[in-house]
Amino acid sequence: MAFEPPRRLVRAFGETAPEGDDWLATLPEVAERAVARRGLTVERVQVPGGRGSLVVLVRTAEGVSAVLKLAPRRARPESERAALVHWGGRGAVQVREEGAEAEEGVLLLERLHPDVSVRSLPEAKALLEAAGTLRRLWVEPPASHPFETVAERTGRQAEAMRAGAAADAEVAPLVDAALAARAELLGGPSEQRLLHGTFRQSKVLAGDRMPWLAVGPDPVVGESAFDLARLVRDRVEDLIAQPSGASTTRRRIKRLAESLEVDQERLRGWTLFRAVESGVRARRVGRERDAELLLEFAGWL
Repeated sequence: MAFEPPRRLVRAFGETAPEGDDWLATLPEVAERAVARRGLTVERVQVPGGRGSLVVLVRTAEGVSAVLKLAPRRARPESERAALVHWGGRGAVQVREEGAEAEEGVLLLERLHPDVSVRSLPEAKALLEAAGTLRRLWVEPPASHPFETVAERTGRQAEAMRAGAAADAEVAPLVDAALAARAELLGGPSEQRLLHGTFRQSKVLAGDRMPWLAVGPDPVVGESAFDLARLVRDRVEDLIAQPSGASTTRRRIKRLAESLEVDQERLRGWTLFRAVESGVRARRVGRERDAELLLEFAGWL
């Protein structure tokens, strides 16, 4: 079959790919080769799919439902594989290939229900189920792990934020506040856990083996509050639309911090940093509406 990349993937690739990156152009050929090598039967490409990978619903030669995921090297698919193997299916989707069978940039995964995420639940229930899933992922990282640390990742992000603030005086005060929060949060010792890295409600899908399982990690090692911070702003467009959005956000931070035994102020600080970082990045690639929502949300913190 023709492996047509979904428009969402094409648009995101155009926003973020470095000049000369030909991954998208070679993707159909790579997908065909990966399917043939494994003797897979293709059902369909998942649409709208993700912003950083092609997801194909397949069946193995034995008739087992599975997912074939293809991602460029800059999306760190081998880091994703290492995290999923370490979790071993506890709270996350299982890897069907590892070791000598593995192929760089190609993941064969357990099939979940791709059209049913925690986000389909009422908000309070969705937050509860998402938080319960996230708790299972916070484990000790493997010895000599290959994962980026929170300090390393946010250090790279901080440089881009400074550049954004220099070019846009409107966001400079928020960037200064976010960078100050990061410096304080990294100023002392903190727990070292394997984190999902990009956790939100849409990253938790219904499964057969367990009711809900996480997918699509960009794993990082650091403190739990960093991981939880992304969940705080889920459904940000709904929060912004509420007259009580700011107070609802503060209550959400308190409730999530208490339910997962995370320090409330550290959660607030990482929520601020991550919201500003995402807002500045969205503005840089021309997603002005997203930027406005994220920066208004950050202003409440």
